[in-house]
Amino acid sequence: MQNPLLETPTADHGAYGFDKIKPAHFIPALTAAIETAKRKLELFKLDARTHFQHVIVEKGDLTEPVDTIAGIFFNLHSAECTEELERISPEVSEILTRFGNDVTLDPVIFAKVKGCYESRFDQNLTKEELTIIEKTYRSYVRNGALLAESEKERLRELDERLAKLGLTFSQNVLKATNEYLMEVTDRADLAGLPEGAVEAAAELAEKKERPGSWCFNLDMPSYLPFMTYARNRDLRKTLFLAGASKTFNTKYDNQDSLKEILLLRTERAKLLGYNTHADYVLEERMAMSPKKVHDFLEELLVKASPHAQKDLEKLRTLAREDGISELQAYDTAYYSEILKKRELAIDDEMLRPYFKLESVVSGIFEVAQRLYGLKFSEVQNIPKYHEDVRTFEVHDEATKEFVGLFYTDFFPRPTKRGGAWMSGIKEQGMYQGRIERPHIMIVCNFTKPTKTKPSLLTLDEVLTLYHEFGHALHGLLSKVKYRDLSGTNVYWDFVELPSQIMENWVLEKDCLDLFARHYETGAPIPEDLVRKIKASGKFLEGLATLRQLSFAFLDMAYHSQDPKAVTDVGEFEAATIARTSLVPRLPGTSISTSFSHIFAGGYSAGYYSYKWAEVLDADAFEVFKTSGIFNRDVARKFREFILEKGGTEHPMELYKKFRGQEPDVGALLRRAGLH
Repeated sequence: MQNPLLETPTADHGAYGFDKIKPAHFIPALTAAIETAKRKLELFKLDARTHFQHVIVEKGDLTEPVDTIAGIFFNLHSAECTEELERISPEVSEILTRFGNDVTLDPVIFAKVKGCYESRFDQNLTKEELTIIEKTYRSYVRNGALLAESEKERLRELDERLAKLGLTFSQNVLKATNEYLMEVTDRADLAGLPEGAVEAAAELAEKKERPGSWCFNLDMPSYLPFMTYARNRDLRKTLFLAGASKTFNTKYDNQDSLKEILLLRTERAKLLGYNTHADYVLEERMAMSPKKVHDFLEELLVKASPHAQKDLEKLRTLAREDGISELQAYDTAYYSEILKKRELAIDDEMLRPYFKLESVVSGIFEVAQRLYGLKFSEVQNIPKYHEDVRTFEVHDEATKEFVGLFYTDFFPRPTKRGGAWMSGIKEQGMYQGRIERPHIMIVCNFTKPTKTKPSLLTLDEVLTLYHEFGHALHGLLSKVKYRDLSGTNVYWDFVELPSQIMENWVLEKDCLDLFARHYETGAPIPEDLVRKIKASGKFLEGLATLRQLSFAFLDMAYHSQDPKAVTDVGEFEAATIARTSLVPRLPGTSISTSFSHIFAGGYSAGYYSYKWAEVLDADAFEVFKTSGIFNRDVARKFREFILEKGGTEHPMELYKKFRGQEPDVGALLRRAGLH
């Protein structure tokens, strides 16, 4: 059959033919691409040369078609995972893992890589070329190239099993999220909910064939408004428990997968010569060691805890006014919103009318234009994988050069996993001898439009959009030669700097004035609301910091000690986060079994990266604040040394080239009001 995955894309800019790609195409395409790659690799192995062009560039060309098909598959698996795609995912994962190990563990291929690495200083290589050969050599070693044959065979088994377990974990979270529905039949039980949330619940009920009622599910645009505004405490508890227990002692239980993942990751690390999985991971991070991560987290915990206790007491006081003697986890969002109204005279419903999605998107494009001279133009001729997707060409206004393709996908659906992320559909760099521009996507789960209202975002959703757009700029503005070093291919605890720094602009008047206009009247956002938004940046920051630290401590506990200690997931979790959990743990609930970031994503032993990068972004944004948030000279330096360079140099060296010094943790504490 004709297979679009094996054909050269014909759309503009070489965009992939998502409109033609079907799940049935993947396994035949992978099988064919791998067979071709293996034949070519056998010839490659017969060639005795070990110079850079042959070992790195030519070999990369041999496996590039497999990498491309894999990238398309996993992008769809996250954003448009149909039942058929889900059904074939274990086989696809197994095929790819096996092929990856065939290459990495091949002694002849590794000997050529090793020869190139050992002679690297004799080859007149550029700094980027030195970096890529060093990274490639380390990758082979860290993936078992120096092991004995029996150990290599065990490593293959571990990798294939871990790939399957990660998929199972992710699929269970998605299935459990999609399956749950809370139906409300009495309008009185909706007291406190904004009109838009009620309308969305009625539309969901119609879609689920429950006319005359209101339905809520575990997608964030449905879940969060209910937890934030619903006065009915019993229903808040019901919905909270559904979300917090969806993969814990249910038919989609992830406990066994979690335990096995930990055991296999630890065995893998020990096989490769490391004490723990965290030691293995952190060797290639700015933090470098579990101790440094723990010290960093402990420093933040000491600073944030007194502020968090004060925050909590304010919420408890409000709860006691309603006759609640003990604040629970399903109360915190509700009373936080009441407290925000009292202290700041602001809430999300006051802000939503000024945050129409289309206006926010136009505003963020204007920010990119002012900072980096980029122009985003929507186009209709680029194939899409879903009707919700919009596509844009990005050009440099000054040079008119094509920068990249940009895809957006904003609304929840059953085939899309929760959360928000950026992904490189096609990374910038060299393909078959030609340097090509990137195709970047951001995927979110924002409040959908209703029959009477457009998509009106919360402040948190606006911040999320700016965060993911920062990642997108990192991908779009990449200016390197080799795609393994392009865009977001940097140390994991550096990757959040370009994303998190963008959130700062949302809290600045000069930025809000670009897009924050009432969707009905066109009136600009009032000055007093701008001041309140700015103030909200520090609201309950102590509690927010402890929440992030909970996740980071839990991640490190799982990955920096003997996994045999995890006999009971619930008890282990409770003991680990006891210092950062200020409300009682509810029986039958678990963070861990839905913690996809670390068990089905790339953040294992790396969740601390969010707080680590906050230090970087707070410190970096102080330069913009001092010079003007749209200062082109500062933006030029940030673009040149952070956004364009990818992983071509050590991130601390790049940061110092931009900032002139190492980051100051005090910048984060000052911004958060925790100093």
